[in-house]
Amino acid sequence: MKIIVIYFVTFTLFLSGPFALGQRGSPDWQLAEQELLKHFRALLQFDTSDPPGRELPAAEYLRDVLESEGFDVEMLAIDSERPNVLTRLEGSGNKPPLLIMAHTDVVNVDPAKWSFPPFSATVDNGYVYGRGAVDDKDNLAAALMVMLELKRQKIALDRDVIFLAESGEEGATEYGIEFMVNEHFEKIEAEFCLAEGGSVARVNREVQYAGIQSVEKIPYRVELVATGVAGHGSVPLQSNPVVRLAKAMAAVADWRSPVRLNETTAAYFERLAGISPPEAAARYLAVLDPATINQADEYFLANEPRHASMLRSSLSPNIIDAGYRINVIPSDARGSIDFRALPDENIPDFLDQIRDVINDSAVEVSLGERNTRPRGEARINTPAFSAIEAGINKHYGVVTLPTMSTGATDMAYLRNKGIQCYGIGPAIDREDAALGFGAHSDQERILISELNRFLRFNWDIVLQIAGKD
Repeated sequence: MKIIVIYFVTFTLFLSGPFALGQRGSPDWQLAEQELLKHFRALLQFDTSDPPGRELPAAEYLRDVLESEGFDVEMLAIDSERPNVLTRLEGSGNKPPLLIMAHTDVVNVDPAKWSFPPFSATVDNGYVYGRGAVDDKDNLAAALMVMLELKRQKIALDRDVIFLAESGEEGATEYGIEFMVNEHFEKIEAEFCLAEGGSVARVNREVQYAGIQSVEKIPYRVELVATGVAGHGSVPLQSNPVVRLAKAMAAVADWRSPVRLNETTAAYFERLAGISPPEAAARYLAVLDPATINQADEYFLANEPRHASMLRSSLSPNIIDAGYRINVIPSDARGSIDFRALPDENIPDFLDQIRDVINDSAVEVSLGERNTRPRGEARINTPAFSAIEAGINKHYGVVTLPTMSTGATDMAYLRNKGIQCYGIGPAIDREDAALGFGAHSDQERILISELNRFLRFNWDIVLQIAGKD
């Protein structure tokens, strides 16, 4: 799942000091980019839609490519049709490992809505079209090429570099990251991890900024059940559960839950202010002051709802199930709320706050079933984050914004185990989302030139993090 912050900003950044990579070997980039495109298109041509979930063809392709280069590869699975591909390059062991991770499954498609067949990997006017082009086979192909070139160039490493191509990210994590964490954590344990979840923003083909995900909100499902006495619709009742549920859902929607910053969001708004026009910059700086944060929040709620969501644990009433006949007052009505919690939220206390807001003893509030994520947060004062910032500056020349995703990724399972995980991604045209070419859209595409730039960025940051000093 790609989660991208969508705002227009401009910036020119100069960092002091070089992007120090020493005299290490470097790939022949022309050949590497040709090979990258070959692997990328091959991976796109496998229909790994989830559901139903069958990542085996892509996994076998990765295995065969890696083994042909002399890698020892493991296919780890609880379902033979849904394996996870694992290999590693050993370093000196002077530092803990680096994990680079991507998923092989993609979301479903409606082929009738695609200009090109969704699994054709068609190349047209500099773009590659296909389901998974930006979620997540771009990261997958780039990580594969980094592993191949590290071995070919005989790069000396202070850290083991672990490659994991996981299954099930798009809704069946029990086959992928949960299985790996629960059953094979010793094989993927690392100090740092690079995965999906970030991107570089382009507007009118000009790069604006880079968003690097370092934390994410935790998804929960809140269930409301209103109960009352069933009766004939010709005799309205004050205890009507449909009415009580509607009032409860409206009260939740109108509630402004408390605002709270963390290390990532504080840095995000501070840096965003530095690259924004004066009026917008003043609002972003206002977020950092307890005396003015509520004023900024008012504006965000009306005009920049994603920013408002980054300030709080959010609640979105999305499902109502009530009644079965027009002339029958039902005895119960049910509603479901998408609850995205800040990483440090006290869930029982927050549910009590919801009950106080609803203020109706006939409405029960509880957590429902959902594929949630564990909590965890990556620091932004680490050597890995510094390497990412330096790489962004070298390859894109823009500011790095640490971001808290309002959605969910598999990095949450690793952060919960203490791994410092960072979400990265290639440059994407912001216009593409509105045009229907983004992740999970009816079409999906990426510029070949940006895929190539992303490979070089990946190469440099992996060497900076894992290469021998």
